[in-house]
Amino acid sequence: MIGIVQYGAGNIFSLTSALDRLGISHGMIEKESDFDLYDRIIIPGVGHAGAAMNKLQQTGLVPHIQKLDKPTLGICVGMQLMTEHSEEGDANLLGIIPVQTKRFADSADYKVPHTGWNRVMAEKENPLFKDIPEASHFYFVHSYYIEYNPQYTLASTDYSLKFSASIWLNNFYGVQFHPEKSGVYGEQLLANFSKI
Repeated sequence: MIGIVQYGAGNIFSLTSALDRLGISHGMIEKESDFDLYDRIIIPGVGHAGAAMNKLQQTGLVPHIQKLDKPTLGICVGMQLMTEHSEEGDANLLGIIPVQTKRFADSADYKVPHTGWNRVMAEKENPLFKDIPEASHFYFVHSYYIEYNPQYTLASTDYSLKFSASIWLNNFYGVQFHPEKSGVYGEQLLANFSKI
């Protein structure tokens, strides 16, 4: 059963709809004791990383999230929150995975935000991407990216530069794209996470 951290900065409806379509049981985490009800955790997020971190701190859940030993998946801003720091709001984040979140440079060739479908290239074998063909397309909406570091990158994408589309350390996973909006392969990824 998946617990979704509810802190006021996530697109919960799209995610819960996808989990419902997959027949995956889920509920909301709003206080520390709620973590005990679930065997997997999702941290959603849309919008501004600095503002999202402030909202998460207000819940009092930050120390518990940092100590989680259950499979935990951050989606979009939820993944960025797992990093050390974001240029968005010059914010210190959860510091779970030692990488940085940076802003795409504006250019004539690459519009910011990066919006739409893009190829995701696996860098490591991992059950999160089981039964998902190499170079499958996923749906992105973001102006900030996680710097590419091969030690922690599970999958990468190119958009003006190579960045981490998915990161992984121990029981913590993150995806920059929105699996709940990425069709059949996005649903496959959520199904895979439910079995990790």
